[in-house]
Amino acid sequence: MFTGLVAVTGTLAACASRGPGARLVLRASFDDGPLTLGESIAVDGVCLSVDAIVEGGFEVDASAETLARTTLGRLAPGAAVHFERALRAGDPLGGHLMSGHVDGVGTLKARRAVGDAVWMAFGLEPALARFVAEKGSIAIDGVSLTVNTVSVGDFEVTLIPHTLRKTKLGALAPGDPVNLEVDIIARYVARLMSSPS
Repeated sequence: MFTGLVAVTGTLAACASRGPGARLVLRASFDDGPLTLGESIAVDGVCLSVDAIVEGGFEVDASAETLARTTLGRLAPGAAVHFERALRAGDPLGGHLMSGHVDGVGTLKARRAVGDAVWMAFGLEPALARFVAEKGSIAIDGVSLTVNTVSVGDFEVTLIPHTLRKTKLGALAPGDPVNLEVDIIARYVARLMSSPS
């Protein structure tokens, strides 16, 4: 589990085909202790397992399914990526509970400055809109954000200066794709409401 509080922004150093999937080499420096083999790390919101630890970073395998359903298969070497280590017992829950299982890819539709903050509107698949609520939570590239408003095909958020400094989201331009994970609680509530009694 994750909370959407990005620990560090690093880079995709290399991507090589490995069967139907890919081997990703990621560069990052964590200040909360060394990585361990097999630990889960959210990479732009996608839960992946550390398969090798290398100088200045680590390597993971991404399946064909992961590459097809997320933005990871579209990234070029040198691209910035967010990292968050898995939640540990006793860690503060500063964002919201996330599984690292991306629900879909959205697209930035528009942005504008609002003082020192930035307002953004993202398009999303209509099937996901039912899980997004005004003043609820959503993860964009692994970053926990509060939803301002939502409609059938889009939603709006505002990025505060701290988020703009800590993440790569401030560099997004209209048309850029992002990984979306809806609130896990909303997903379970929707499932319960649709189940026959």
